[in-house]
Amino acid sequence: METNRTEQELFWSGEFGDEYTKRNVGAELLASNLSLFSRAFSRIRKIDSVVEFGANIGLNLQALRLLYPGQVQYAVEINSLAAAKIKESLPDVEVFNYSIAGFDPKKINRGLCDLALIKGVLIHVNPDQLDVVYQKLYNSTHKYILICEYYNPKPDVISYRGHTDRLFRRDFAGEMLDKFSDLSLLDYGFAYHRDPSFPQDDISWFLLNKV
Repeated sequence: METNRTEQELFWSGEFGDEYTKRNVGAELLASNLSLFSRAFSRIRKIDSVVEFGANIGLNLQALRLLYPGQVQYAVEINSLAAAKIKESLPDVEVFNYSIAGFDPKKINRGLCDLALIKGVLIHVNPDQLDVVYQKLYNSTHKYILICEYYNPKPDVISYRGHTDRLFRRDFAGEMLDKFSDLSLLDYGFAYHRDPSFPQDDISWFLLNKV
């Protein structure tokens, strides 16, 4: 068991994280993810391997597997219930039941992946840990990083289901571009909650290229 976890990490690894895992299921979510990834990766070649940080039950990985059959996949997930469900639905995915900050990218047995993915997770990370998390993303890939989060030009905090200090918005992609000189912005877009076919939760996505 990891020690010295933040309040946010304890929140997501515990009962609230369990309830989130039970809530966020369904074919509609899978279809919306497939639509988003089809757009995000339309300008690049096949992605043969991916590590997802904060994978929950693996719906993003399932969508990627439909786009790229045979893709080698790794998942980092802090909640034990969610990690177990990934193993049930995607038995060939190597799952690391860790916090992102506590995960060592060297555990990926084939080395760096084509893609490091994070979706709807950075917004829940303690801001004091963001530099560590950015480094984990950067250290896990030799090609691409996809960030899908709530965007705000300046850091702010909003209430999340009645809880305080659990949802933080900012320009995550911009901060990574500033932090790592060999990253460049390859593409970006927005997914709207009122999209009639493939709604998402008003997230902005940014595809970064590592050169």
